[in-house]
Amino acid sequence: MIPNTLTIAGVDPSGGAGILADIKTMSALGAYGTAVVAALTAQNTQAVTAISPIPPEFVAAQIDTLFADVRIDAVKIGMLGQKLVTRAVAERLAYWKPAHLVLDPVMVAKSGDHLLEASAIEELRENLLPLATMLTPNLPEAGVLLGSSAVDSIREMRRVAEKLRRLLADQGERWVFLKGGHLPGNDTIDILHDGDRMIELPGRRIDTPNTHGTGCTLSAALAALLPQVNDVPEAATRAKAYLVAAITHSGELSVGKGHGPVQHFHAWWPSRS
Repeated sequence: MIPNTLTIAGVDPSGGAGILADIKTMSALGAYGTAVVAALTAQNTQAVTAISPIPPEFVAAQIDTLFADVRIDAVKIGMLGQKLVTRAVAERLAYWKPAHLVLDPVMVAKSGDHLLEASAIEELRENLLPLATMLTPNLPEAGVLLGSSAVDSIREMRRVAEKLRRLLADQGERWVFLKGGHLPGNDTIDILHDGDRMIELPGRRIDTPNTHGTGCTLSAALAALLPQVNDVPEAATRAKAYLVAAITHSGELSVGKGHGPVQHFHAWWPSRS
């Protein structure tokens, strides 16, 4: 059965991040993608010039209307933007209880622009984190969630992964996918931790400016794969492999003058490089 997946996130008009990138990823990985718009941005590959919030009651209505009709096998949460939107999403997902909930705590765009207001961080920590079956922060986001500075070594990442896992619920299978893309050097090692197993996913930095939306793409890939792969480490390994290939082939695209998007359809479109 083809899984139905949902992204709850913001709109990036350039298509490199947010809902548009999520839908591309889910489609590329064999899932049917649906979307709830949680925020609007005026954005390109260089900057976010404006953000327009969505009324929280309308975000809630989108979620309820969708779940009332469509079987949703996995949910990915990205940019929520505001405290009241974050609260509305948490309340409705607590009601609908999706089997897989991948939480990407989107706080800052690749351009450095802030995408989550400060007052929403505690709301996310208190009400959304306990619902997540997988949390996918990068190192700066992990520091914000823990109220500490970002770390820069594998040894420290293991300690941070343990602390983050304790923020998740104790019931059921719960995982932290701590992304190591901000580590110094050429290694981009990620940590996968469920409170017991501590798994390292190795990687090497790819020399390209086209990294816009990599976090969105990874979390959407996890949401697409978790209903299809009955093993979380295997799903995580496949999701990372998909992202690495999408970054590797990003030079086939010519989108914007800043941090360009990855090539979500690298395996399906003929190479024109």
